[in-house]
Amino acid sequence: MSAWQQRQQLQQAITRQPGDFVAWVMLADLELEAGDIAAGEQAARRALQLRPNHPEALARLGRVAWMAGAHADAAKLLGQASALAPEHPGIALWLGHALEDANDAEGASAAYRRAHALMPDEPYIAAQRLAWQRRLCDWQDVDALATQVRGALASGQGVVEPFAFLSEDASAAEQLACARARAAAVAASVRPLPPVKLRERGPLRVGFLSNGFGAHPTGLLTVALLEHMSQDPALHLHLFALNADDGSRIRQRLQTATQLHDVAGLRHADTAARIRAQGIDLLFDLRGWGGGGTPEVLAMRPAPLQLNWLAYPGTSGAPWLEAVIADSFALPPSLEAHYSERVLRLPRAFQPSDNTRTLEPAPDRVACGLPAQGTVFCCFNNSYKLNPRSMGRAFAVLQAVPGSVLWLLSGPGQADARLRAAAQAAGLDPSRLVFMAKLPHPQYLARYQLADLFLDTNPYNAHTTASDALWAGCPVLTCPGATFAARVAGSLNHQLGLEHMNVADDASFVATASALGNDPAALAAVRAELAQARERSGLFDMAAFARDLSALLQQLAREQGWQGLDTP
Repeated sequence: MSAWQQRQQLQQAITRQPGDFVAWVMLADLELEAGDIAAGEQAARRALQLRPNHPEALARLGRVAWMAGAHADAAKLLGQASALAPEHPGIALWLGHALEDANDAEGASAAYRRAHALMPDEPYIAAQRLAWQRRLCDWQDVDALATQVRGALASGQGVVEPFAFLSEDASAAEQLACARARAAAVAASVRPLPPVKLRERGPLRVGFLSNGFGAHPTGLLTVALLEHMSQDPALHLHLFALNADDGSRIRQRLQTATQLHDVAGLRHADTAARIRAQGIDLLFDLRGWGGGGTPEVLAMRPAPLQLNWLAYPGTSGAPWLEAVIADSFALPPSLEAHYSERVLRLPRAFQPSDNTRTLEPAPDRVACGLPAQGTVFCCFNNSYKLNPRSMGRAFAVLQAVPGSVLWLLSGPGQADARLRAAAQAAGLDPSRLVFMAKLPHPQYLARYQLADLFLDTNPYNAHTTASDALWAGCPVLTCPGATFAARVAGSLNHQLGLEHMNVADDASFVATASALGNDPAALAAVRAELAQARERSGLFDMAAFARDLSALLQQLAREQGWQGLDTP
């Protein structure tokens, strides 16, 4: 039975018996799953009126607050519900989500641990606990948790979040199985719109759906490209922003270059209807399984052609996405069998960037917490990518390069302290790890000028971070793996012609980084090579990128019957 049919049945049941507490709770769930926060709140409040202080009703109100962005309220309500129902794993799980967003990182970890202890055989909960422990650099039991999650997926018994699964040392085939299971669950919850055909003539209406249209990696990567694409008479660009206006300069530029539709907070069906009403021919999913997106909207098929690109570095496993945009390095032919989409490749790296950025002057080393002398290795990847493998080889590099430090982005909760403890356990002075608090983008970018070499992570590479480093003149050393997520930094180096910065294995990674760290002249030569490659390679040529992407989209449209622009 579809979610729409369940909703109809529940409304009929409530009409017959308006005092049915369980029906109101179930209706609240369905409304929230449909993205209707107001209707979900109304149902939850009705349930609470029927049974004051009931944990199930309080929990639904907590979910309402969480979805509305009132994270402190959500944590309070879900904390009350969890105290009243301490044996309820679902409420503990929701409490973990709320505490994450309320910046109580360690509290979220405790909630996920409790949910898993209450329901130890549920792979979704195990995966949530595993993902958050990785974010906190808490590696206790992560191998056992990873084995549980991968085993459940292999036997077809589990549905877990594909984005979190990218951090696991899994194959492309496993990633496809994970994505397909998640997509099947979404497909069962929606009612698709009637089919529609792509227009035969006139400018193509190209839509982009994302929660990152602002001061966000997606906005940063796409803004200059979209500005160039907006000049193409064959395309009309429409952005459907799931995030509210953040007042950023990037948001302003996006609004100027395109027709931006604010769909923040709308029901999934209403967002899909807005897209359909604009006559979108090709719709890009710029969020995928990355969190904060709305796969339900894509599953309703508001556009005749829908594409996976940029934000989620893997297959969607979803029947509602016809193609994925990639390049020959990040997604080689050997991986195509593990993609549900048709693979379309650009003649350059698949990842654009904002080439209008200017570098602020480099700050003072000591003021940044760095030593006055010595090699500075850096890795400003998110903390969930800093796993034992990646940190182990980074520690080996530090041991081989006297006086060097590793500059990291500060993580949530006690993540920094745990990394320092891991360094000490590896025989290093913990002070050789230096942490940078999150900063406005220009200040963060300027700090790359103080770093000598970026040490990448596996199995989840630097993506936007690698682009930032290379733009700012900091070379990136990476070890390309066997999945898309493990090949993005390698793709950027490949496009730059810096193949020697893509090494074969961890031993080569440590040897190369150590040799460069101990040889200032060699490091200077690599930086000079990067500076030249940045200008000549085309990696940062967004005008050419726009022409390539436009040509690809027009060819795809012609295959579907589009005949080109109207003649004057």
